[in-house]
Amino acid sequence: MAPLPQPPVEQAEQSLEQQVRSIVATHRGDRGALLPILHSIQSELGYVDPAVIPILADELNLSRADVHGVVTFYHDFRSTPAGRTTVRICRAEACQAMGANALAGHAQARLGVAFGETTPDGAVTLEQTFCFGNCALAPAVQVGDRLYGRVDADRLDGLLEVDA
Repeated sequence: MAPLPQPPVEQAEQSLEQQVRSIVATHRGDRGALLPILHSIQSELGYVDPAVIPILADELNLSRADVHGVVTFYHDFRSTPAGRTTVRICRAEACQAMGANALAGHAQARLGVAFGETTPDGAVTLEQTFCFGNCALAPAVQVGDRLYGRVDADRLDGLLEVDA
């Protein structure tokens, strides 16, 4: 079976621009609209494509540097698509005291990626966070949308196998 034809890059960019301008329109009257717009873009697209920065700057009468600065300052915003599963390891003090640093090192070695990176097969994105509010069950790890407490290397390996 022949592969489906891909739309020209021009069309893909145009539809991205239309999506972004539509999102901006829904927040146009909001005070401090940039953050809600960026959250909506990430929610809808899965990440904040660098191509949206000039569109947002134009729409919000901001400099590209201002928009870029906000996107890169907040760790919640991704500039590339995340993997099919996101694994977040808490690195706050309580979790560190209970072995989160060793767990983080184990996760990086096992997956072969650093924090903020995605495995080459697109399966897992590894991220760090600084408190889930689950300190009594440190170290805490979130796999997908599910939070786990008292995670050690063996348990993390099991969670990664189940979610793989």
